[in-house]
Amino acid sequence: MSSRPRKRAARAGASPPVPRAGSAREREVSAGGVLVRDGQVAVIVPTRRAADGSRVLALPKGHVDPGETAIEAAGREVREETGLRGEPRCELGKSRYWYRRDGRTIGKTVTFYLFSYLDGDTTDHDDEVEEVRWIPLREAETELSHAAERSMITRALAYLAKDR
Repeated sequence: MSSRPRKRAARAGASPPVPRAGSAREREVSAGGVLVRDGQVAVIVPTRRAADGSRVLALPKGHVDPGETAIEAAGREVREETGLRGEPRCELGKSRYWYRRDGRTIGKTVTFYLFSYLDGDTTDHDDEVEEVRWIPLREAETELSHAAERSMITRALAYLAKDR
């Protein structure tokens, strides 16, 4: 069995399941971005595969570093993982889930923010990412690998429709 963390799909905003009695509990805090431009969103294919070995289509996200706010972390992760810069618009919501790593149960919260594209080059991404591409928001709403991230696209679409 792989020692790679397996993430269980969770509804955005849903309460995480309670870990089994006696299991170690840790918490991780991350932030991510929905970077939009002309009805499209920047998505990544991370080098790390899903538990079944398939490629993952995801939003850029990562750990909040010490001394960093969640929105700063989201902007940094967008830059590092996509090569693109964006201007923050609003918080879209939180995704909460549990996963197992090395026999430990870890609770993870990811806060997602909506960003408007400023500039950058999709070839200037870090080595954790295999590919960066722009896809229509409506396509991302069904094609992203994780349900919680698809939910963030739905929220972004609602915000953008209201903002017109």
